[in-house]
Amino acid sequence: MFKKGSKLYSVFTGACPKCHQECMFTNKNPYVLSEAFNMREKCSHCGLKYRIEPSFFYGSMYISYAVGIAFATAAFVISFFVFKASIHAVFISIIITLLAFVPVIFRLSRTIWINLFISYDKTLAKK
Repeated sequence: MFKKGSKLYSVFTGACPKCHQECMFTNKNPYVLSEAFNMREKCSHCGLKYRIEPSFFYGSMYISYAVGIAFATAAFVISFFVFKASIHAVFISIIITLLAFVPVIFRLSRTIWINLFISYDKTLAKK
């Protein structure tokens, strides 16, 4: 399920969606904030240009909204049902969760978006 060749592998590792050989981002760690949003221009292994067209990643904003809602829902469920927190504490936990995971949400949304348009090519993995 999370093996090379699957969309989930590319989404969760940030790997090139076409060959899965290198990370699309210049630094694999999303919490190096000076480089958190820096992407490579193209894959050095297969040559896939990540910015397929100008403003390509604007569509990832829609994905980002959905991923943010998923994180907020998880924070709500954990704080309200597991820890039995008050509604004010729940609200604060949602805000903290969303702020803490901004780099992760950003990267997930971009990798999900590009994986909607680019498919894995098995022949490139063998090169």
